[in-house]
Amino acid sequence: MTDKLQWDADEFGWFGGAGAWGGRFMPEALVSALDELTVAYADAMADPEFVAAFEGALVDYANVPSPLYEAKHLSAEYGVKILLKREDLNHTGAHKIRNVLGQALLTKRMGKTRVIAETGAGQHGVASATAAAYFGLDCTVYMGRVDTERQALNVARMELLGAKVVPVESGSATLKDAINEALRDWVASVDHTAYLFGTAAGPHPFPSMVRDFTRGIGDEARAQCLAKYGRLPDAVAACVGGGSNAIGLFTAFLDDADTAIYGYEAGGDGVETGKHAATIAAGGAGVLHGARTYVLQDEDGQTIESHSISAGLDYPGVGPQHAWLAASGRATYEPVTDTEAMAAFQLLARTEGIIPAIESSHALAGALRLAPKLAAEKGEDAILLVNLSGRGDKDMGTALDYFELASSRKGEAK
Repeated sequence: MTDKLQWDADEFGWFGGAGAWGGRFMPEALVSALDELTVAYADAMADPEFVAAFEGALVDYANVPSPLYEAKHLSAEYGVKILLKREDLNHTGAHKIRNVLGQALLTKRMGKTRVIAETGAGQHGVASATAAAYFGLDCTVYMGRVDTERQALNVARMELLGAKVVPVESGSATLKDAINEALRDWVASVDHTAYLFGTAAGPHPFPSMVRDFTRGIGDEARAQCLAKYGRLPDAVAACVGGGSNAIGLFTAFLDDADTAIYGYEAGGDGVETGKHAATIAAGGAGVLHGARTYVLQDEDGQTIESHSISAGLDYPGVGPQHAWLAASGRATYEPVTDTEAMAAFQLLARTEGIIPAIESSHALAGALRLAPKLAAEKGEDAILLVNLSGRGDKDMGTALDYFELASSRKGEAK
């Protein structure tokens, strides 16, 4: 049996021991803010009133617990029980609402009046704007210009919710650059501003804090699986960019040695092409956005651009706890190409009537790759649980182009 405590960070934010994964590599101007946040977070989580308020907001506002759905058509086709944790049914359409409700509630407790956030696919930005409106906070969201174009619907949502969306032109104009700009803002405004970090990465205490606010995904799924099937799943799967939905699912199963854990990274055009975001599969140890973790980097240690058809997965780093889980062998991480993900996207729509986010389609594609092996080893009663982290309406523009649906309609009209 695995010792659960070893998976937690120490007091300095290191996973796997001092100097291993995580820590805090930040400008001096932010160290006191991170210290303040660390103390405030620990105090809040020890306060039953704060915990009750957080859990109440999840139930009454965010529509959790999300259901656990057995995908019967896919199960019949692949010979194992395939269960989908329906985080796409949460308010705002993704698991992100869990994290931001916790962080925004903590912001109110700390007496700050403004929040900033970064976003790639827009789901964290929409969730942050929603939480800011709910708690009466000013909100600014940084987003790479490229992502504002491919996620225009989510930009409109954020602005409708009252947030200011700042397009970022630097670098590749995607998520990495949005984080850089958000950090610059935070340095200048930390006295009244909280940074709602969108994934389980960054400097201590963000990886632990995001994990704890999202761990309800796994806690609920574990309890629901036991209640419905009388046992735990043989394997759980989630997509991994920074890794917030994945760590939220995985945390509940870390001590369950008979449950295998799989994270699926964005393989883009294929790892061999260099156009991908498979940080663990093809990266190396380095420092990105304040934490030591796996990073895509060149021979000089400079972070290189990543690629994915999914705006939410093209991050050149990964949360440090995932780095630790990969290095320790507790979890297996594999790349999934754009082609595989889009095939899964289409398959789930046509077999189960569910249009998933492209991020989630990576998890499903990886799980479907695993299913035949699981069926051969354990038979048709094997259980494979997949986190459906978000809904796909935000990705319809990408799907229209990829499947050439718009041109097909034009062709019919001629």
